[in-house]
Amino acid sequence: MEPVIPDLRAVPRAEAYAQLLAMQRLLLDDHADAIAGMATVSALLHHAFGHLWTGFYRVVEPGRLLRVGPYQGSLGCQDIAFGRGVCGTAAAERRTVVVPDVHAFPGHIACDARSQSEIVVPVFDREGTLMAVLDIDSPQKAAFGEADVAGLESLVAWFARTTYVPLPA
Repeated sequence: MEPVIPDLRAVPRAEAYAQLLAMQRLLLDDHADAIAGMATVSALLHHAFGHLWTGFYRVVEPGRLLRVGPYQGSLGCQDIAFGRGVCGTAAAERRTVVVPDVHAFPGHIACDARSQSEIVVPVFDREGTLMAVLDIDSPQKAAFGEADVAGLESLVAWFARTTYVPLPA
C-alpha cells in the first residue's frame, strides 16, 4: 500500500519540500520511468499543497513544441510552443520562471481563468536534454517564492536518472 500524501499547506515550505523529497525517494528510487515519475511528482505536489493545476508539459518536438503530460487539476492546454507563455518561456530559456501575477506576464496562456500566479521549472534527463517543464498554477497571487524554486528544482533533479524519448508529434 502506498503512503498517504500529507496536507502540507500549513507547513513551512522548506520543511514541506523535505517531506516530499523523502516520499519521492521512497516511491521512485527503484525506478527510472520518466512518465511514471511525472505522474508521481504531479500527485505529490498537487495534493500536498492544493494547487489549482500541477503537471508536466513534455517536449515532443525539441526546441519547438511542448505537449501536456501527466498532471493533476483542471484541463490543461494541449500544446504550447517554445517561447510562448510561461511554460514556453521556461523551456526556451531553460530556466525556472516565477510569475507572481500571471495577468502581468506578456503572452500568458490562460488555460484556467482562476490562475493568478505560476511557477515553471525545466526538467532535464541524464544527458542534460530538456525533457519537460513542471508547471504549477495557483489561484492566489504571489504564491511561489525562493523556497518553492529550491524545493521544486530538487524534486525534478530525480529526472536526471532517466532518458526521455519524445513520441512523434
